[in-house]
Order: sequence, then C-alpha cells, then structure tokens
Amino acid sequence: MDAEDEATGHMIEEEEIYVNGGEDGDESKRHRPIISGEQLDIEAYAALYTGRTKISRLLFIAEKCGNASMQLDALRMAYDEIKKGENTQLFREVVAKIDGRLGPNYGPDNAWADAVDRRAELRKEKLENELNAYRTNLIKESIRMGYNDFGDFYFAHGQLGDAFKNYVRTRDYCTTSKHIVHMCLNAILVSIEMGQFTHVTSYVSKAEQSQDALDSITIAKLRCTAGLALLEGKKYKLAARKQEEDLNNNNTKRRVFKIPT
Repeated sequence: MDAEDEATGHMIEEEEIYVNGGEDGDESKRHRPIISGEQLDIEAYAALYTGRTKISRLLFIAEKCGNASMQLDALRMAYDEIKKGENTQLFREVVAKIDGRLGPNYGPDNAWADAVDRRAELRKEKLENELNAYRTNLIKESIRMGYNDFGDFYFAHGQLGDAFKNYVRTRDYCTTSKHIVHMCLNAILVSIEMGQFTHVTSYVSKAEQSQDALDSITIAKLRCTAGLALLEGKKYKLAARKQEEDLNNNNTKRRVFKIPT
C-alpha cells in the first residue's frame, strides 16, 4: 500500500459514514451515523431498506459480523421484519439461527406461522379457481393477470422458482409492449433474488427491445440491473460504463436526485 492509500485508509477509519437518505427535511435521520470507527449502527443501516432486501441485509450482517451482540441485533430485526410478511419458511430459518438466545418473544410462534400458512392455502386455492375459469373462457388478459398474481403469491412466500415460472408464463398472454416490459421486470427481480444473473441479462435485453414502452425510470432500472449483472461477472469496466450512461441521462438525474427543472 502506498502513502496515498494509507492516508485514505486512515481518513475513512476516522470519519463517520452517515445515512444519505430519509424523508425530505428529516435531518435527524439524514445525519445519523451508520458507521463510526468499527461500530455499525444496524438499526440506521437497516432503515435504508424495506421488505426482502432489508431482511437479506440483516441476515448477511448476522452471518458475517463476527460479533455476538451485533449478530443478535441483526437477527432480532430480521425476525420482526419477516413477521410483517408471509414467508414462514424464512421465519423458521431465522428462529433456528436465534436458537432461543433472544428469549421467549423471539421463539417459534407456531400460532402465527400456522395462521399464515392456512391463509396462504386459501389464497392459493382461490387463485387456482380464478385462473382455471379464465382459461376456460379464453380471456387472454385475465389469464396474464392470473399468472402474475401467482407470481406475486409465490414471491411473497419465498418460493422464488415458482414465482419465476409464473411471471414468465405471462409472456404468452402479453398483448402490448408495456405487458412485455412488466413481465421482464418481474423476471429480473426474481432472478436477482435467486442469483441467476444470466437470466437478468437476458430479460434486460428483452425489455430493451420494447423501446416504445420504456420511460426514463424504467430505463434507469434496466441499466442498473444490467450493471449489477456485469459486476457479478467481474466485468467492472463495462459495469462502470453502464452506470455512467444512466447518470448522464438528465431526465433520470432530475427524477432520482430531485433536481429542479
């Protein structure tokens, strides 16, 4: 490491890293330190995310941090976040990781899990009946929506393979370019969750063929996910160029960074 690298390293160690988000005008959140020295404020960090992403980040911290207290904090927050949703399989996995170390309030809660599973079975049965009726009546748009609803259902319950299959099945029933783009975005989302970045690249390409249905925000999403796939493939220069294309788009900068026109 040369002198410049050493100086940079010391500077990063000494400075605090702050939340760069939050609601407009919420100074307390925006200036709350996430990292100070070697300490990570897990709550502040997790507050930047929601849903599956928040849970994934917390579980990653719990697995990699090497600090028992920090691990339990991350698992506690993951437990609470999971119970806002319907993924009982992931809930049981987190309970096993906690292994009773957080007391009775963070135990199996079989009553909650069983109730969620019962509601899921009823919901699944309803979706199956609706989709069968749409198929019988050959209502193309309704069939597309039926498969899309199934994709949403499986995604919410952590069954990513089934979610992907159902989202992709909508392709045969798409009647507009907008429908195609919607299908591609869903397929991309699940593919990222599964770590299947060849699928990400493929569906980004498919979506980009429907230029008439792409607004500036959708284009930005596609470029970001394409860049993510390039990063996964260790194609760092190409990934950087892809993100540069995105940031050079004035309309996107205004929408993302709230620059006045």
